[in-house]
Amino acid sequence: MTRYLIILVLVVLFGYGFIEAWPLLAGPSLVITSPAQNASYPDGIVSIRGNAARAAQLTLNGASVLHDQNGSFSSTLTFPRGGSILTFVATDRFGRTVTATQSIFVK
Repeated sequence: MTRYLIILVLVVLFGYGFIEAWPLLAGPSLVITSPAQNASYPDGIVSIRGNAARAAQLTLNGASVLHDQNGSFSSTLTFPRGGSILTFVATDRFGRTVTATQSIFVK
């Protein structure tokens, strides 16, 4: 009986530790909600929105993008006529990165 109780306590402690350590193990994640892939913009004004969870730094084409504590970011940018490739890079505090690329077209 005591052996089963010890095993149960160890399993619970291991599970709790795994749940608490998950953000450290998972690395950053990046979701771009706007702009849509291959979207066209007649005026060149593009709303950039998304979420970079567990990211210490977020960049768009090499320039820093501010994000809140939850990882949400939002910005409005102006692009010249023609096609543009937007490269988002989220980096966590351990140097792990994740990249997302969106293509847009300004008429």
